[in-house]
Amino acid sequence: MNRNAIIMRGGWDGHEPKLITERFKGFLESEGFEVSVAETLDVLQDRERLLELDLFIPIWTMAQETLPKEFLEPFLEVVGAGMGVAGCHGGMCDAFRNNVAWQFLTGANWVAHPGCYGVKYRVNIVSKSNPITEGIGNFDVSSEQYYLHVDPANEVLATTRFPTVKWYHSANGEVDVPQVWTRKWGHGRVFYNALGHHNDVFDIPEAWEIMKRGILWAADGKRIAREKGLSADEFKSELGMY
Repeated sequence: MNRNAIIMRGGWDGHEPKLITERFKGFLESEGFEVSVAETLDVLQDRERLLELDLFIPIWTMAQETLPKEFLEPFLEVVGAGMGVAGCHGGMCDAFRNNVAWQFLTGANWVAHPGCYGVKYRVNIVSKSNPITEGIGNFDVSSEQYYLHVDPANEVLATTRFPTVKWYHSANGEVDVPQVWTRKWGHGRVFYNALGHHNDVFDIPEAWEIMKRGILWAADGKRIAREKGLSADEFKSELGMY
């Protein structure tokens, strides 16, 4: 059975959404996916189309701080039914700053990058046995070091240590902030990698290998849901959630 993916790109050009889209699209096509690129948010409302997907990749930063419920609700349900979500940097965890449900699904929200672009820091692999990071060692990058407020339910695969740059947060001492994780949303799999301010960070072999493995891991949840006949129904509730 063919696997299908949509990449939704837009927002701030500084995050090179077109270049990152082409990189991810080329990889997915090499893995046998049929890939569509959406450049508006309308795709989020198309529940029937989303239900056909194995994978959704958001590359959407800052263009719209609030996502209306009529866009968000179908998406939350379809991920719950098994569609995977995978993304990186601000394109996923700084997409809709005023939407707590989006942050709940993705597992975090961006709050700062002290020193902005060009900070030299280390990505520390903390899970040696997870298939996404197995065999990959710690590595250094020069980019934006993302300080994120993170869901404690995430399965953290890599962290980075703050402070690297002196600022007000330095008064709190050293802290390891998650940078790569997986999580579940109903039957759906969610993967996030904080790297990706510019496309060329994925020229670093370790960074690109983690991203590729995470993308495939997220997509595979839909296969399992199909084989087991799973739906989002078991997770639905009439109670208010956000």
